[in-house]
Amino acid sequence: MLVYKFGGTSVGSVVNMNHVKDIIDTKDQKIVVLSAMSGTTNALVTISEHIEAGRIDEAQQEINNLNEIYNATVYDLLYDETLRQEVSTYVNGIFKNLVQATTRHYNIQLHNSIVANGELLSTFMFSRFLQQEGYNVQLLSALDFMRLDRNNEPDNFYIKQNLFRLIDSQPTADIYITQGFISLDADGAITNLQRGGSDYTATIIGGAIEADEVQIWTDIDGFHNNDPRYVNDTKALSHLSYDEAAELAYFGAKILHPQTVMPMRSLDIPLRLKNTMAPEAHGTLITNQTHGEGIKAIAAKDGITAIKIKSVRMLLAHGFLKKVFEIFETFETPIDMITTSEIAVSLTIDDAQHLDAIVTELQKFAEVEVQDYMSIVCLVGNQIIYHPDTPELFQVLQDVNVRMIAYGGSNNNISLLVNTSDKHETLQKLQRYVFDGNSVLV
Repeated sequence: MLVYKFGGTSVGSVVNMNHVKDIIDTKDQKIVVLSAMSGTTNALVTISEHIEAGRIDEAQQEINNLNEIYNATVYDLLYDETLRQEVSTYVNGIFKNLVQATTRHYNIQLHNSIVANGELLSTFMFSRFLQQEGYNVQLLSALDFMRLDRNNEPDNFYIKQNLFRLIDSQPTADIYITQGFISLDADGAITNLQRGGSDYTATIIGGAIEADEVQIWTDIDGFHNNDPRYVNDTKALSHLSYDEAAELAYFGAKILHPQTVMPMRSLDIPLRLKNTMAPEAHGTLITNQTHGEGIKAIAAKDGITAIKIKSVRMLLAHGFLKKVFEIFETFETPIDMITTSEIAVSLTIDDAQHLDAIVTELQKFAEVEVQDYMSIVCLVGNQIIYHPDTPELFQVLQDVNVRMIAYGGSNNNISLLVNTSDKHETLQKLQRYVFDGNSVLV
């Protein structure tokens, strides 16, 4: 069995839904995971924010606007009157519930239930569209099998047991449609896997059913060797290892959710990234196999805060780093990069929610300097720290103010911390050094 995942742009219009229909029109039995239609999740978050702030009129106006968009989509998508009426009733019922939500007490559970409606709408519409076109299709509710445990990690045993139970309870189908992103928490309340979580849903399902392959379809033809938003003439990568893909996803390559590769690696299930708008393109195939050496891709991650912790007590002392790390553990704040000297530690975080409290605790035994508006630029490849040509890339250091370097912590990753204002220039210079013929790196 195969697993396909389509993002919001892929199901963002009637034209694109027809593209998706053509892509999944194969003989293989498959589970198809869908995101919300493009723009829907943002609109639902806005509705939730209006309710939280007490702006009920604005929330109801946003609900009405979104309802009109969906009614128009249903009309254009479905010509079968019976199915059109069924879907219209379902859609209008969702929006009636949203209007009722404006009168309820606001909390995180209400927010999560509001945001979950995007995936419920897209999957119901698309399943009935496929039914209209003559496909043997069944709709599976992710809320009947997706669950997180107390640590907000996928409850894989529960997911596997309930997914197979749900499939077995349905008439056999060629295509099963389900929602990405949404889930239940350990207490049975609606939650989600955060932005980009539909990718994660697909690979969790792929691991649960031990799929032959998982395919993630977006609006770009796989991983590129640099960020096409900032660098011209980037190229798609045909192959990556799971280690390389995980580094790129974590350090800013937006095409893939950072946790996506985790359920696939140990089972050695291939993961393929494809472009809905150019299905003939090869895309990127991710496996446990490595292909080639040297730097393959560059990515950047914004929203980074650098923290320098300096104390003479650190000199020839033990236990200092333990005290530092315990503070970050207390405030559940992960660390991205870290470098040390005899009397100082510099590290970075991408979640500044508890920054003030962290600094207060650190200042009890050290001097602390904080620098925000930073970006991590990450160079990824196979065994790049051992490649004889890798040192040549540091020629870029004479042109860019680099705050930190992480070299050697991973065989597949070299990371540079720069000011966000220098990120664009850094990406372009690295592109020239590494890929455009001005360097021997390949």
